[in-house]
Amino acid sequence: MGEGLESGRPGAGDRNLPVVQENRNLPAARDSYGYGYGAAAYAGPETQHESEIAAAIYYVIGIALKWRTLILSSAGACVVIALVYSFLATPLYTANVRIQIDSEASKIVDGGTISPTERGGTEFQKTQYEILKSRAMSERVVAALGLDQNPDFAASSPGLIGSILGLFSGPSEPADPAVAQERAVRRSVNRVKGDVSIRPVPSSRLVDISYTDESPTRAASIANAYADAYIASNLDKRFEASSYAKVFLEDQIKQLKLRLEESERAVIAFSESENMVQTNDKVSIAENNLAAANAALGQLISTRIRDEENWKQVDAATGINLPQLLTNNVIDGLRTQRNELRRQYEEGLETFKPGYPAMVEISNKIAEIDRQLAAEVAAIRGSLKAAYESSANQEAQMRQRIEELRGEVLDLQKKSVRYGILQREVDSSRNLYNDLLQRYKEVDVASGVGTNNVFIVDRALPPGGPSHPRTMLLLAGGLMLGLIGGFGAACLIELLDDRIRTPEDAEKATGLPILGIVPRAEFPNGIVAELSDPRSAIAEAYRSLATSLQFATETGLPRTLVVTSAGAAEGKSSTAIALARHYAITGKRVLLIDADLRRPSVHSKLGYDNSVGLSNCLTGMSTLHDVVQATDLDTLDFLASGPLPPNAAEILGGTHVFSLISVGLEIYDLLIFDSPPMLSIADAQLLGAAAQATIFVTGSGDGRRAIARNALRRLQIARAATIGVVLTKFDTRSAHYGYGYGYGYGYGYEYGQGTDTGSPSPGTRGLDSVKALLPKFGRRDAKTDHSEAA
Repeated sequence: MGEGLESGRPGAGDRNLPVVQENRNLPAARDSYGYGYGAAAYAGPETQHESEIAAAIYYVIGIALKWRTLILSSAGACVVIALVYSFLATPLYTANVRIQIDSEASKIVDGGTISPTERGGTEFQKTQYEILKSRAMSERVVAALGLDQNPDFAASSPGLIGSILGLFSGPSEPADPAVAQERAVRRSVNRVKGDVSIRPVPSSRLVDISYTDESPTRAASIANAYADAYIASNLDKRFEASSYAKVFLEDQIKQLKLRLEESERAVIAFSESENMVQTNDKVSIAENNLAAANAALGQLISTRIRDEENWKQVDAATGINLPQLLTNNVIDGLRTQRNELRRQYEEGLETFKPGYPAMVEISNKIAEIDRQLAAEVAAIRGSLKAAYESSANQEAQMRQRIEELRGEVLDLQKKSVRYGILQREVDSSRNLYNDLLQRYKEVDVASGVGTNNVFIVDRALPPGGPSHPRTMLLLAGGLMLGLIGGFGAACLIELLDDRIRTPEDAEKATGLPILGIVPRAEFPNGIVAELSDPRSAIAEAYRSLATSLQFATETGLPRTLVVTSAGAAEGKSSTAIALARHYAITGKRVLLIDADLRRPSVHSKLGYDNSVGLSNCLTGMSTLHDVVQATDLDTLDFLASGPLPPNAAEILGGTHVFSLISVGLEIYDLLIFDSPPMLSIADAQLLGAAAQATIFVTGSGDGRRAIARNALRRLQIARAATIGVVLTKFDTRSAHYGYGYGYGYGYGYEYGQGTDTGSPSPGTRGLDSVKALLPKFGRRDAKTDHSEAA
């Protein structure tokens, strides 16, 4: 049983789809789940780019075709609105006056030149444009032409929109004449401000002032009045600026004169109190003394560091092997005597014992020399320590002297800074006083010259024809707006819709290749009856799926296959039945297992008993032979789910599942499990981990992208080898929707309807379907595929 279990259950390495062999010339693309699929593996960068562009074009065309009713309705509505507006709108006339705005007026007293100097640039021009659009300009025009006294102008609003808004305006004129006049002025000003248009001429100093009105004569007069009002406003501003400048400069000159006198008196008083006559010499002497002291401090620090290091070496040493000790003549002589006595002592030991008087005498001499050496070393250490302490004291005294010098320098610098501040105050006050006095004289002379920087180039004339409405432009704009709005609404609907509808949606949502596409169909007589008709679209789709599975792994068709889905009613049970019957018809021994121990449905679709089945085998109550049911096909057996257990996940998670697979593979060529949907249960994960391969079924229009990704992520965590996706319930009417999928099976009809036109046999058609899928799977060459398909 153990050997059968090991042979029936793939290893961890077999759970993932194998990588393309090294002798393959074309690499396989990797997706988010690590499976080597993708047509892009066969294409170069240029081909991939062209394919992406073509796919984007197909996508746009598909959306336009799918939502053509919405787009055309939106365009038609906008065109009708534009047409109605064109007929109902009041004709309006636009008059234009062109003026020139220079950055500066002509200079009469500026060095004799009369040409304006160009300054200000873009900011100046934008400022003038905003002044032209201001309410003050409109008020000048209304006052100049007396428009508030014209009842027709003050009470009406041009155009269809103005007329409609007039219906919702406030009550009639009040009884108070002053209030009525104020309201008339406000309405006139608002109308002039709203109907005027300021358009600068690019790359020039010219500006076009346009005004639109129901009367062409009134439009021209208001446009000319607008230009005149701007020129008058500009002159008024210059006169006002000159008058204000003279008053301002007189006041500032008086204040600066007083400030200059006070600052000069402050400098004199400070110099007398601080004796700042020789300030620069004192600062130089103090800085020189401080620099000399810093240099001396550096030398003292070097001497102190040297003495400190010598003393620390001698103080830390236990012997006399330091250079400071070895170079001493006294220590050198004592060491020579000690070495001689030590040699005599060693020679005497060869003849006498240590207690011999001569030997004792030599030992006493050696001890006396050692005492003298120790005393000499201590004296040297004391001298080095004294030198170090003397250097440290000199350094501390020099640091104290530097601090005193630094204080003197800082005090002198503070006084010098204060003096400099006072002197600069005097200089700046004197310069300002002189400049303002000169400027006052210039303004006094220039105020009498009335120059302007605005000129009228072309005055406005009454227009010969209306400028509004432009019927063709409105119709074209309405059509374009309707098309864009309708297409935008269609794209928004598509963007918010996260349902999986097409094969491309399924691939993007799951990251897995499409193994098969099953069209939407009804089974009034059951799935078995539908599959019995070889000409039906359902049967052909499942044959294509079964053929694709033969190329899903390097070893061909997986021997244990789990069929699961993210949710219920997505077609997984029908897929499991169709695959089991197809492989049984081809001669393989197949066992179809209903592994849904919660809501089994395969027995009802096949019409078999469900009293005993998988749950009996997994609990050890029955053997596989006792519960397997024969079907109408000799090579197909069926294992029902059996009684529903209260703990389905615990039963599927035990070792009995692997034992069942091992025993089944000894009898059958293929085991197909119809597992429960993923949902929030772990049954499909347990089955996927035990089986050699898992296929994921999703219903077109039923599956959600997020739910499908979550389900596949759970299968990946369980190390289930998910080899591909099957899209069921695909609406063939949307096959043109930018993806290029269709269902013409070669019988001269589509979607399972029509008459035969002499197309190839079903076996040949299945082989052609596999060849069509080969670029997507990227597994084998055509010769190998042909042999396996055969």
